[in-house]
Amino acid sequence: MMDNLRAAANNVVLKIILGLIVASFVLTGVGDYLIGGSNDYAAKVNGQEIGRAQFEQVVQNERSRMQEQLGENFSVLAGNDGYMQQMLSQLIDEALIDQYARKLGLNISDAQIKQAIFAVPAFQTNNQFDNEKYLDQVRRLGLTPDRYAELLRKQLVTQQLIQGLGATQFSLPKEIDSLVAQAAQDRIVRTATIDVAAIAKTLNVTDEEIKGYYDSNKSRFIDPEAFKASYLLLDAARVMDSVKITDADIAAFYQKNQQEFTQPERKRFSVIQLKTEADARAVLDELKNGADFAALAKEKSQDVVSRRNGGDLGWMDANATIDELQQAKLTEKGQISEPVKSSVGYLIVRLDDIQAAQVKPLSAVRDDIAVRAKREKALDEFFTVQRKVSEAASNDNESLASAEEAAGQKATETAWFSHDQVPAELNFPQVTQAIFGGTLLGDNSAPGSNSDVISVDGDRAIVLRITDHRAETPRPLDQVRDEIVQVLKVQKAQQQANLQAEKILVDLKQGKDDSLKAANLSFGEPETLSSVAQGNVLAESVFALPVPQKDKVSYGIARDQAGNVVIVALDSVKPHAITDEQKAQFASQVEQSAVTTLFDTLVSSLRSEATIKLGAAAQEQQPQ
Repeated sequence: MMDNLRAAANNVVLKIILGLIVASFVLTGVGDYLIGGSNDYAAKVNGQEIGRAQFEQVVQNERSRMQEQLGENFSVLAGNDGYMQQMLSQLIDEALIDQYARKLGLNISDAQIKQAIFAVPAFQTNNQFDNEKYLDQVRRLGLTPDRYAELLRKQLVTQQLIQGLGATQFSLPKEIDSLVAQAAQDRIVRTATIDVAAIAKTLNVTDEEIKGYYDSNKSRFIDPEAFKASYLLLDAARVMDSVKITDADIAAFYQKNQQEFTQPERKRFSVIQLKTEADARAVLDELKNGADFAALAKEKSQDVVSRRNGGDLGWMDANATIDELQQAKLTEKGQISEPVKSSVGYLIVRLDDIQAAQVKPLSAVRDDIAVRAKREKALDEFFTVQRKVSEAASNDNESLASAEEAAGQKATETAWFSHDQVPAELNFPQVTQAIFGGTLLGDNSAPGSNSDVISVDGDRAIVLRITDHRAETPRPLDQVRDEIVQVLKVQKAQQQANLQAEKILVDLKQGKDDSLKAANLSFGEPETLSSVAQGNVLAESVFALPVPQKDKVSYGIARDQAGNVVIVALDSVKPHAITDEQKAQFASQVEQSAVTTLFDTLVSSLRSEATIKLGAAAQEQQPQ
């Protein structure tokens, strides 16, 4: 197995697959799943714990992501008994991949982490790394910079693992040609559609059938657990608006941070770049004999940029001074160096001028200081308010009244909401963990204690309490009766349509069309379905039909987008011409598919060799 994996190691798709898996650590905030220490865990993978809190957090964040993606259709997924187990299985696979990488001794340096962060487009402004934007984006993920760096290290280690497995998967040209011939086809078909909805309108269902369906599918008719909450949103921006800055505040900030407003010592250099040491010494002799440095630079320097300015490189501080200039060891204005060897030949360096370190006057930086001092003062007041609110919420646990007084604002009340429909103002991982974690509920689902102050997106914080709770509740039959009736009618109609289609199909294969006419059906005009086109729901069934013999027709049954039963007549099959570019794309897809299979094999192998023990947190989610 490992030989095959090495054969596909450098495939871009496999890198992307693993990259997405590790990126999910960042997006879901479950990086702490490797941290043990709790007896109440979801699973142990080779002795390594996936804690309850981490498991519940990844489930909640994945639910939020899928809810946003699927909308109302998410309830079908969320009601699936295997949904939670799927999330846990993903965490186990991630742990196994991480362990495997560490076993190989793979490591990423701090310098590589820094370089990777600098290269993230979301952290850049005008193609330059923007530290403020970086910190803001990381906070939005609910992470600290150190935590983000740790998760990024995991991602890079995983990529290193892939790169170390071997060469790229490939297919021989003849193999590709053969696959293209099979896959790139046009099929000419005619169709006749049995309208399931029309049949359903003619059917009836009995009370017994309705009751039986309800009893067998009660899990589909459950109102989810719901909450009401009261919360205070503390916002540093609001405090910022009320903060006043005095001249004394600005002066104090200037004195406290004077090193930030100090321009370091700067030096101005000129250079003449020569190809050989002999050339450099010849120029040095001319300079010693009184030749003009700028004139020689313009005449003889090999550096096309600096020679235009007579060798002048401009002002630079110690951090900007390149090694060759530092090696010249010039300390006095007008001093000229001996030839200095460089990567491009030899340099003659002159120290043109020295500018001593100087502190920018307060008047030059006043506006910038006013903004920074105001923000610093606002944050101080903001954290003071947070502390007061936290103490008030803790001391008066029966309501948020004391916290409201400390915050100087009234709490906001929410309407009922479920796990899948959290109000936007509360939809932060840290907040939903507090709401759904059970710590804020009292006995018998009664309102419990206030939360602590929870820091969220940017310079904001929330303190909340659950004011009402409604457990998961089955919906009574009378509320879902109409829904069940419609489902049963469609099921019966589909069964009837299937039987009708099977009978018609038998006759057509015998060369008869009596059943087709009796059903008041006829085939439509021929249409072409291409195997390289996307989006036609009939395609899968059409391309599964056998190729018709000469002057014959292949018949089959399919379904359309609306769930209707469709009788298909396949008249002919023709090759579909593709371009060289499409052929290359097809070959790439074949290789991608092979690599995906190899990756699944790796994970399966690691699972088969691992010791995996489910804990209480996971067993609670097992189907009953």
